[in-house]
Amino acid sequence: MSVKFEDQAHESIRKETKELAHKVGERLTGGSAQEGYLQLYMRQLQSNPLRTKMLTSGVLSGLQEYLSSWIASDVSKHGHYFSARVPKMLLYGMFISAPLGHVLIGILQKIFAGRTSLKAKILQILASNLIISPIQNTVYLSSMAVIAGARTFHQIRATVRASFMPVMKVSWVTSPIALAFAQKFLPEHTWVPFFNIVGFFIGLYVNTYTKKKRLEALRKRYDQRRSGPGSEYDKEYR
Repeated sequence: MSVKFEDQAHESIRKETKELAHKVGERLTGGSAQEGYLQLYMRQLQSNPLRTKMLTSGVLSGLQEYLSSWIASDVSKHGHYFSARVPKMLLYGMFISAPLGHVLIGILQKIFAGRTSLKAKILQILASNLIISPIQNTVYLSSMAVIAGARTFHQIRATVRASFMPVMKVSWVTSPIALAFAQKFLPEHTWVPFFNIVGFFIGLYVNTYTKKKRLEALRKRYDQRRSGPGSEYDKEYR
């Protein structure tokens, strides 16, 4: 009896899970009598492309900052993960990242419009990795430096120089795969939101890594200051 009851319970759970997945999929893609969220988003992307991209990038950038703070255990002075950097990142995504991506990817698409040969696709990937990615990453790192508190050109340049190549290495691994996928499966007007999502996960990794390194450096500096007058810290900064 117990085995039969467990089988019935498992069957009930599988049925409920299947129904939930069906409902979620129906809301995303739309049923026969209604417009799904994905269809609504795609329609907005076609009718109001820049505005939709700005909202998408802003939400993803703010969420990225919050999640990276949570993963790295980087709390604000009030003990919260939601710091002043979250709305600043939202503004960065809306007014810097999205318009920049809109323009750069738009130029790339115009240059290679109607060119579907293997050579053209490879050239497009190379142009993306050697021209567009460096520009976007430089702007991203500069913006992160300002948001983190950098106020002088020297501070911003130091941040960019320290992080540029590690970020570019990640881009050079992920960007060709993402662009090849977009070339094969996605209409061109969806490229910027798609790359925003890819960039969200790349930025989440980079942001989390940077926060952990910064917290580690602050802990070391704090320990050096507590070690007393004869410490290496004192000798270095006297």
